[in-house]
Amino acid sequence: MTNAGISTESQVRPRQALDKLKPYTAGKPIWEVQREYGLDRVIKLASNENSLGPSPKAMQAIREKVTELHRYPDERSSGLVGALAESFGLPNESFLVTNGGDELIMLLSKAYVEPGDEIVVPDPTFSEYEFGSLLMAGQAVKVPLRERFSYDADALLAAVTDKTKIVYLCTPNNPTGTYLPEPEMRRLLDSLPPRVLVVVDAAYRHYATADDYSDGLAFVREGYPVVSLHTFSKIYGLAGIRVGYGVARGDIVRTMLKVKEPFNVNALADVAAQAALTDEEHLEASVRMNDEGRRQLYEGLGKLRIPYTESMSNFVLAELGEHTGRIYGQLLERGVILRSGKGWGLNEHVRITVGTREENEELLKALGELYG
Repeated sequence: MTNAGISTESQVRPRQALDKLKPYTAGKPIWEVQREYGLDRVIKLASNENSLGPSPKAMQAIREKVTELHRYPDERSSGLVGALAESFGLPNESFLVTNGGDELIMLLSKAYVEPGDEIVVPDPTFSEYEFGSLLMAGQAVKVPLRERFSYDADALLAAVTDKTKIVYLCTPNNPTGTYLPEPEMRRLLDSLPPRVLVVVDAAYRHYATADDYSDGLAFVREGYPVVSLHTFSKIYGLAGIRVGYGVARGDIVRTMLKVKEPFNVNALADVAAQAALTDEEHLEASVRMNDEGRRQLYEGLGKLRIPYTESMSNFVLAELGEHTGRIYGQLLERGVILRSGKGWGLNEHVRITVGTREENEELLKALGELYG
């Protein structure tokens, strides 16, 4: 009891749905590792960021916008919506700009998931899909990926019930880097009940090189109940200012607008994203660095006899075996941050973001001294 006679333990009960929620655990930030181990230099290969840095055009746009920060941003990010519509050849009403891809997932949950509803997700995959469903008192039905983490369209279909509201397809998938080929995606969509919404999370689409890769946009154009999720956090290097967007039929976008907060995307993110869309030089350089870096990691991991999964993304899932925890900790001591696979139940794996040539070399050198 306090001096005023009021209990220090809250008597206000939170929603029961919160009992099932586990807050998202992000990768260790650079400053934390520097402080913890007394390091001056740290290499972060944990959060699938663009190691090349942000788009220079985006940075210039931010500098020019700073003097207007006393004004509220455009409530609908109209300039960015118009630029996206022109880029994709779709009407403005097909786009919804959000505070990162995460907010789009939350809006989908708020707009469509009711208590007792189910979503179907591959396993392992990005945890925010389940988080959004649980927040709305729904449930996530997890469908294990097949051998070598490949998608199983038949298993996804078999998991659909009368309670299913959304099917999430992260492709390329985080954390595995694998993808659902376009013919399989089409077969899945054609077999699902039309009442089921399909979300194709294409956050890593720019890194995919497979001829049969699909980001879901073709199905949006054909009128399927599909939402294609995109972000400026990866290839454009704008993770720190949080801007993403969804592409879908106009009726789906209008539904999500009903639960969107006003001014959800800040003014700097808005203008930076518009500028980044025009920065072809930065885009091409980022793709080139990633292609070369993936091959470098494949070669280095192969020489060390470390199993890995070939990736269509800007990260590689590697299997370090029973000593993963020890190696992960020793890498931190050396100033190299990877992402532990524990959060996905992959206790003997780490996810390695593709870095610059120098960063990849330093990682592989350290692994060579620690592995085995």
